[in-house]
Amino acid sequence: MKTLDLVAAVEAFQVTLDGLDTTRALVALVISLAASYAAAGMYRFLYESRGTGSQVSRAFPLLGLSITTLFLCIQVSIPLSLGLLGSLSIIRFRTPIKEPEEVGFIMLVIAASVAAATFNFGFIVALYLLALLSLIVTRRLRALGFLRRAGMLVVVLPDGGAASVDRVTETLKHHLASSHIESASSRDGATSLQISFSGLRTSVAALHAGLREAVPADSINVFLDRPGGLH
Repeated sequence: MKTLDLVAAVEAFQVTLDGLDTTRALVALVISLAASYAAAGMYRFLYESRGTGSQVSRAFPLLGLSITTLFLCIQVSIPLSLGLLGSLSIIRFRTPIKEPEEVGFIMLVIAASVAAATFNFGFIVALYLLALLSLIVTRRLRALGFLRRAGMLVVVLPDGGAASVDRVTETLKHHLASSHIESASSRDGATSLQISFSGLRTSVAALHAGLREAVPADSINVFLDRPGGLH
């Protein structure tokens, strides 16, 4: 029985080799690798400095090569494609994606790899040009203030009446485009203000210093929706 299985496997492998054009397959792999490095470059130069992700770009070259090879093999052997789908279903990613943008870059590599495996090289060029354009436009819009960062500010004050809250509100106007007190709670002689904001005009350090000068705060905590925004 094992001999028959081995013979069947060898025959299936030979069918796969006969269906593959070695030269075209190598060209597809090289182009997929180049596209993966291009995606890694876009990640590092246009995104990495603004985030605190998992450095997923290090996996792009191997990811591109493996996906391209899988799709090259799938195209020439239906039984092999079914077997690959069955085997890949057991794979689980245990490390979570830390930031949503990383999913976009992974999908970019996958799309380029599939296009390379199907020899649609023109699609890769168009895809990467549009992806690069979208990243540049997003960066410019953020620089112009259209896509401001948002977050939550928690200020703990000694119980001192409405005057301290008013001074906090006035100080925030100089550092933030908009802010809104979501809730206020008092406990053990201290008042805690939870303030949502958007449009950080200065730095977090300057915001801290301004609040310290305005009110005798026990603690000031800033939580940004977007990591890497401590400019």
